Amino acid sequence: MTDIGLTHIALPVSSLKASIAFYAQYANMSVVHSRPGVVWVSDRTRPFAVVLIETAGEIKPLFPMAHLGVGVSSRQEVDCLCQLANQNGCLVREAEQMEPPVGYWALIGDPDGHTLEVSYGQDIGMVAGCVV
Repeated sequence: MTDIGLTHIALPVSSLKASIAFYAQYANMSVVHSRPGVVWVSDRTRPFAVVLIETAGEIKPLFPMAHLGVGVSSRQEVDCLCQLANQNGCLVREAEQMEPPVGYWALIGDPDGHTLEVSYGQDIGMVAGCVV
């Protein structure tokens, strides 16, 4: 079956190795496809991938508030990821609780300056009217 709807986002990166490690550590993603200079990483929860394209050229990163968002299983997981990001010098914004449907969230910078939001309690499926 051919996938329908939003399937991926592509990001230029300076190091596939560093980016693969970042998205594995902070977003529970692993490589699902690779070819020279390109990898697809996914958390395998839905048909969606982040396509990492290695380039020697200038990278114009996504900045807050432009970001990728990943839901995690608990507030404690958000806090643990924030602590790890703080230790690694890549915490962009501390965790904050907001009213529904936003939930508890924080921002972490990847090796190229793209921003990853980690959150708990967002209810995008309900807001978007999706059956999950």
